[in-house]
Amino acid sequence: MPPIEKHVQESAARTGREFRSVHEWLDKDPDKKAERHDITRIYEFGKLIEDQHGKEGLQEYIRHLHVDIKAKFHHLQQDLEKSLAETLAYFGVT
Repeated sequence: MPPIEKHVQESAARTGREFRSVHEWLDKDPDKKAERHDITRIYEFGKLIEDQHGKEGLQEYIRHLHVDIKAKFHHLQQDLEKSLAETLAYFGVT
C-alpha cells in the first residue's frame, strides 16, 4: 500500500488540498489501521470524515481505500503467479 505521502500528493494533485489528516487518520496508527481500512465500515467512518472534512474529504477517504485495496490485490496476484510458476517448474511444466 502506498505511504501517506503518496496519498497526500495524489489528493493535492486531484483537489488542490492534501487532506493529510484523513490519510494520517487511516494509516498512522498501526493498531487501528486495519479497522479503519475495513470496507464494511465505510458508511460509519465516511460519515465521520464527511462531518469533519466535507464531501471532498469523504471522496478522498474512499479513494484512499480504493488505491490501497487495488495495491493489495495486485501484490496478491503477483504472489500467486510467482507461486504457480514455481510449482509448474518444479514438476517440469513450462
